Amino acid sequence: MMILTIAWIALPLLIGFSIYLLPKLDRYLAMGVALVSIGYGLALFQMPDALDISLLDNFGVTLLADSLSGYFILGNALVTVAVLLYCWEQEKSAFFFTQMIILHGSVNAVFICADFISLYVALEVVGIAAFLLIAYPRTDRSIWVGLRYLFVSNTAMLFYLIGAVLVYQANGSFAYTGLQTSPADAIALIMLGLLTKGGMFVSGLWLPLTHSEAATPVSAILSGVVVNTGVYPLARCALLVDDIQPILQLFSIATALFGVGYAIFEKDTKRMLASSTISQLGFVVAAPAASGFYALSHGLAKALLFLVAGNLQSRSFQELRQMPIQFPVWGVLTAASLSISGFPLMAGFGAKALTLKLMAPWQSTVLTLAAIGTAVAFARFIFLPFEKLAISDKKPSRGFWSATIVLLGGLIAANSFFLGGYTLPNIVKALLVIIAGWLIYFIGVRRLKFELPRAAEQFEHLIGAMSLILVLLFSMVLV
Repeated sequence: MMILTIAWIALPLLIGFSIYLLPKLDRYLAMGVALVSIGYGLALFQMPDALDISLLDNFGVTLLADSLSGYFILGNALVTVAVLLYCWEQEKSAFFFTQMIILHGSVNAVFICADFISLYVALEVVGIAAFLLIAYPRTDRSIWVGLRYLFVSNTAMLFYLIGAVLVYQANGSFAYTGLQTSPADAIALIMLGLLTKGGMFVSGLWLPLTHSEAATPVSAILSGVVVNTGVYPLARCALLVDDIQPILQLFSIATALFGVGYAIFEKDTKRMLASSTISQLGFVVAAPAASGFYALSHGLAKALLFLVAGNLQSRSFQELRQMPIQFPVWGVLTAASLSISGFPLMAGFGAKALTLKLMAPWQSTVLTLAAIGTAVAFARFIFLPFEKLAISDKKPSRGFWSATIVLLGGLIAANSFFLGGYTLPNIVKALLVIIAGWLIYFIGVRRLKFELPRAAEQFEHLIGAMSLILVLLFSMVLV
């Protein structure tokens, strides 16, 4: 299994650069790599013990692959397959598919890293590949958004790298477990870098503009997969180092409420989805043991929602209320929205039930309020008007429907990961949460004209927010 794992890590880089030599096979080669990742992710669920690999001792690479990695890898593979199918008939160059598969491979590497220096290298490759995909249209707007993302990401990684060096100085090792005996400033710096990279709390306000302005397939892979590269190491470290979990839970709860507050008041479909991503990342890391399942369910649903949003007649909710959409498109939109809201028969239900089960009572109560807010936000999609034969200039392509089958099928099949969540109390609670959210939407939010200011998303304010979060982390770690 060790040799297979190393070959699987190297395969995307090998195939990615080979696409330039065989440009006519670009789609097929990229799809082959993603399918191999599906097989590897599923294989991890069958392993009785975690795979622990150490290369070059403390100075080299430490890999850890288990069922937690399997969830994240499977989610990455399914979203990548769906995005490739979506782009199959589009005029994308070999460069696009090369970056897609390099991004896919570097994201996979993050999900099995167990030392801070290897993680740093993988995250930097993720940042560069994501930037190239964001800037792919080569417009002034896309290049600026991409450069903004790259600068914020690199600034966060600079803090992270200083923390990683301090961990090595204290332990003679870059292993995650070294955080247990590392100084407070090392923990604070590493957590700041990962919180920012993952788009959590105030330091994640770079996310709405970046994800909403990127092209539709790139938005899908950013919100469905790339954000997990920041939260996965946090969840893994919380499972290995007990002292980190209380700090992480406070940030996760604050993130869930913060993001859903933005999502409720957004008037733009893609910005609402991006703000919702911030909130859902809070749910992902709230219970580290359940983070893989939640990340899988969220990634599939959010990627599908971004693909649907890119095929609507408008990005404005106000305009969409005056434009009935095609019933099949509305059905897909509703199914994905219900999954994120936690409706039974969709993966989101089991993910929320498992997460809340592992939380303390007061934490579960606060996250339930955030779940009600999620139902409020996605009610705006669910209650859009539709017609069986709605006339639209923007008809979804065959690639869209192929991607829909993969993602929607994944959301339904993923229910099997936690069938124990289907108890009467859990089902009743989930339905009550959704109904409460819909009532709040119809009673007040639907007619609300208020819109949150975007000053905090300005470039210079993002760096200031990172500094404030660093001070907060220092104080929390010291306490």
